[in-house]
Amino acid sequence: MNLRKITSLTMLLSFVLCILTSIILYIVPEGRIAYWAEWRLWGLSKSEWGNLHINLGFLFLVAGLLHLFYNWSVVAAYMKNKAREMKIFTSSFNVALILTLVVGLGTYWQIPPLSTILNVGHSFKDAAAKRYGEPPYGHAELSPLHSFFKKAEIDPVKALELLAKAEIIMENDKETIAAIAARNHLTPKALYDIIKPASTAVETSSASFPDEPMAGFGHKTLAEICTEYNLQPAVIVQGLARENITAIPEQTIREIAGSINMDPHAFFIILHRVVTQQNK
Repeated sequence: MNLRKITSLTMLLSFVLCILTSIILYIVPEGRIAYWAEWRLWGLSKSEWGNLHINLGFLFLVAGLLHLFYNWSVVAAYMKNKAREMKIFTSSFNVALILTLVVGLGTYWQIPPLSTILNVGHSFKDAAAKRYGEPPYGHAELSPLHSFFKKAEIDPVKALELLAKAEIIMENDKETIAAIAARNHLTPKALYDIIKPASTAVETSSASFPDEPMAGFGHKTLAEICTEYNLQPAVIVQGLARENITAIPEQTIREIAGSINMDPHAFFIILHRVVTQQNK
């Protein structure tokens, strides 16, 4: 066996597979949605694709280091000037370094077209959120049934009647939503759909603005947030302007936050402050 050939071919195969897993993780729904709807592609869940990507990455790293060892003389030649003297910052190295810095800093500062690549990925996730639906709260599938009833504002008596009518098999209300769903060959979302009619929550546009980001906050538009919590879009936009944030109601929260290099959770703090000031 030729170790040099094995190393090069291993690096090639792991590189190709890393690209594949990267593309899949690029389009995979957000975790809370993927686990809620038990999203799978080619039989693998989000976690399984993530695990595969990590281990293939390590394989590529090891193969890459061995490849560097076996081909060090070639790499060293790239770092020599015309006088055949070792020089790290050759013209070729400088170009490679600049390209790397442009991508890295451009991503950090959300500069097009790098920000466009990220936004396209977010659009896939937004579409998945609309297709599969949002859970009542983050990782609701891990909650025991009795806890889920309370957090999701479900009437326990009516819910248990609905589950019995649907012939749902479970041991007791201490089982998690995910476990009950798996036992009955359902997704957590499908199980929730069965008991959702037992909801005691009062749907109203005048609901008080929450102290924590609601499920799917980043995917919603500012206009949708205003409608849901009986807020005046023009007033909120003016309030954000006083915070030096330019926004229009049709923009999603993620888009507004991204325009100021901020994540949606950090933007929520500012929005909450603006809403609080409006309600005073």
